Amino acid sequence: MLSRTNQPDEYVVLLPDPGAGAEIVWGNERKVVNGHSISFVPAGASSVTLLGGATVVRMVTTRSEDFAKLCSNAASYATPHPNLPPFEPWPVAAAGAKIHTYSLDVAVTPGRFGRIFRCSTFMVNFLEPRNGPRDPSKMSPHHHDDFEQCSLALAGTFVHHLRWPWTTDMAQWRDDDHERCGSPSIAVIPPPAIHTSQAVDPKLNVLVDIFCPPRRDFSAKPGWVLNEDDYPMPAQTVAGQSAA
Repeated sequence: MLSRTNQPDEYVVLLPDPGAGAEIVWGNERKVVNGHSISFVPAGASSVTLLGGATVVRMVTTRSEDFAKLCSNAASYATPHPNLPPFEPWPVAAAGAKIHTYSLDVAVTPGRFGRIFRCSTFMVNFLEPRNGPRDPSKMSPHHHDDFEQCSLALAGTFVHHLRWPWTTDMAQWRDDDHERCGSPSIAVIPPPAIHTSQAVDPKLNVLVDIFCPPRRDFSAKPGWVLNEDDYPMPAQTVAGQSAA
């Protein structure tokens, strides 16, 4: 059983594979969820109990200081990063605090990017699995001005290509980076690095993109956020945030 006693804010429970589900308990609510699903659990005391052999991923913000201090890269966040604004949660669910669960069995829709869900703290894009390598003539280099991207590889192998813009100060220039990462692994991509991820495994490649807090540009795309009716956007939006 995975338990939280004083969870400060909403967190994510991702069960990426079909098969065994889990029992999630929060307050007086007890919910059995299937595999291949994503759940958002409110702040406070809660627990997650797997109902069989399964992969489970929990996502928490840095407000969970007990977890944050255990991170292998905690030292790199000892001081604030200049391109990252302070974390501000989005509005809570319109229906109030409760466990929200969604199936990842969502059909591909032309014009929609991946399978995107959001809560008050996270946006999770469970990308379509790819059998075999990505076509190298169809990459998608882009950058973000003021937020990080966390790319979670659940299966296969990816090369994360990164290029830093040249500034007027050559001391800040950096060589291009091509990080080859197996699975499971996480790549944290900082702004304003130009980046794109290339699946290279000849078999199954599965990647999940994670943002904290949710992305405004993706949220503004009609139909992209599959649970947008449950979680409202902030009252004021920021125009011009770059899309991936």
